[in-house]
Amino acid sequence: MDYINPAIALLTIAFGAFGFLAPRYTASALDMVPTGSTMGLSELRAGSGGLFVAVGIWCLFTGDTYAYFMLGVAYVGAGAGRALSILVDKPPLKKALVFLAFEWPPAAWLVWYNAPTF
Repeated sequence: MDYINPAIALLTIAFGAFGFLAPRYTASALDMVPTGSTMGLSELRAGSGGLFVAVGIWCLFTGDTYAYFMLGVAYVGAGAGRALSILVDKPPLKKALVFLAFEWPPAAWLVWYNAPTF
């Protein structure tokens, strides 16, 4: 059980690295096309890349359960956005469900296992 949190953090860093280091590849995988400017690439590097890389590294560096809990909260937000998109935007369902499968299971684990006790 003690290996699941770091495994999810490493997976987060790996997926975030695609957005951070290869935003054009990430844009292509997400069916996004930068037009008019490269601001979309900047957003991928920041929001889909650097943010997740930094949070994953922080989780590994500190090993703090609250850090892992917040990583779970980030995954809850990502999964909620994806679920809303499935309902409203009607993206390619199979592809969207695959991405959702990489968001909600880690969210459920990280939030449940690392939930703060008050």
